[in-house]
Amino acid sequence: DARPEVGEVDIDFVIHGDLDSMGPAAKFALEAKPGDRLGFLDQGSAFTPDHPHDWTLLIGDETALPAIAGICRELPGSTEGVAIIEIPSAEDKQEFVAPAGMDIRWIARDESSQAHEKPGELALKALAEAKLPDGEVHAHTIGESALATGARRHLISERGVPKRNVDFVGYWRYGRAQTS
Repeated sequence: DARPEVGEVDIDFVIHGDLDSMGPAAKFALEAKPGDRLGFLDQGSAFTPDHPHDWTLLIGDETALPAIAGICRELPGSTEGVAIIEIPSAEDKQEFVAPAGMDIRWIARDESSQAHEKPGELALKALAEAKLPDGEVHAHTIGESALATGARRHLISERGVPKRNVDFVGYWRYGRAQTS
């Protein structure tokens, strides 16, 4: 949430791993002190459909949650679609503004019978099993790299979605910390 009237903004970080293996954002979150400076851009700004479409599909993990929330906040009120969001635990669900026609589907890893799945696998499985609306789609798949590319591959190969209709962004790669 942004509160420009008092110069404040809330930023969510996902902390995983130990200090030696985590990326720069997680390190910043753990080491930040009042007055430290950072830059950021509006989440969801990469969502730029450039073709007519009937509905919207958003797929991501916990690192994509701020972007999905930002996209949903900016969608026209008449938008219909589906958002599949994989999170570590049911406690990680967040309320956010979305058009009434967006079906938000939360997938919590802690509620899965397969406890050792890597992030993104449950969202991919949910996508493969999902009954999706008919018509032209614009899909935006984001988060862990295998999730983003796997969802794109599924939509194109298995669902016949044109490549142009699927944007994908891999924020991170499981087992590897970003160094810059």
